[in-house]
Amino acid sequence: MTEIFSYTALRQLLQMFFAIMFFHVSEYLLAITIHGKSKVTLKSLLISRNYAMAMIFCLLEYLVEIYFFPQMKEHWLISNTGLAMVIIGEIIRKLAIVTAGQAFTHLIKLYHEEHHKLVTDGIYGYIRHPSYCGFLIWSVGTQIMLCNPISTIGFAVVVWRFFYERIPYEEFFLRQFFGSQYENYAKGVPSGVPFVK
Repeated sequence: MTEIFSYTALRQLLQMFFAIMFFHVSEYLLAITIHGKSKVTLKSLLISRNYAMAMIFCLLEYLVEIYFFPQMKEHWLISNTGLAMVIIGEIIRKLAIVTAGQAFTHLIKLYHEEHHKLVTDGIYGYIRHPSYCGFLIWSVGTQIMLCNPISTIGFAVVVWRFFYERIPYEEFFLRQFFGSQYENYAKGVPSGVPFVK
């Protein structure tokens, strides 16, 4: 039982707690800053039932593994690589939000709004979907940081699959809104999610 209160567990679990808190609170505050408080709901915290279940599963995996196999959690090079991924993913995602400004929303726009413009500068000049890229890196990084092998694979597969389905759906509407301008942009800039054209 002492493994759960060890330096390793406290450090890794605190890093996870701060990563989750910073991610969600900053998403919410950025949404309020960009769109105004009246247009932002608690959905901007991005906490769904499936997300909460995934986080509970990864915490359970962590506790079981640190109790029965504490040496699994002592791989600091791996854990620190995960921490670096969390930071890099967070930076990429927040750059995407700030660069897109009013054009960024947490929900896919089905209708073209007057203020909605195609953003191709800044980080969007290198990655077509930097917020998705950043979230994929961040989410997998959280599990590498915890040295959670099962959740690392699970998060990578589930998050990748989500974006694999979401990106074509979103790009259907972007092509409707921006026509050849978006086609040309999409041809020259990768999606930022592996194996998604």
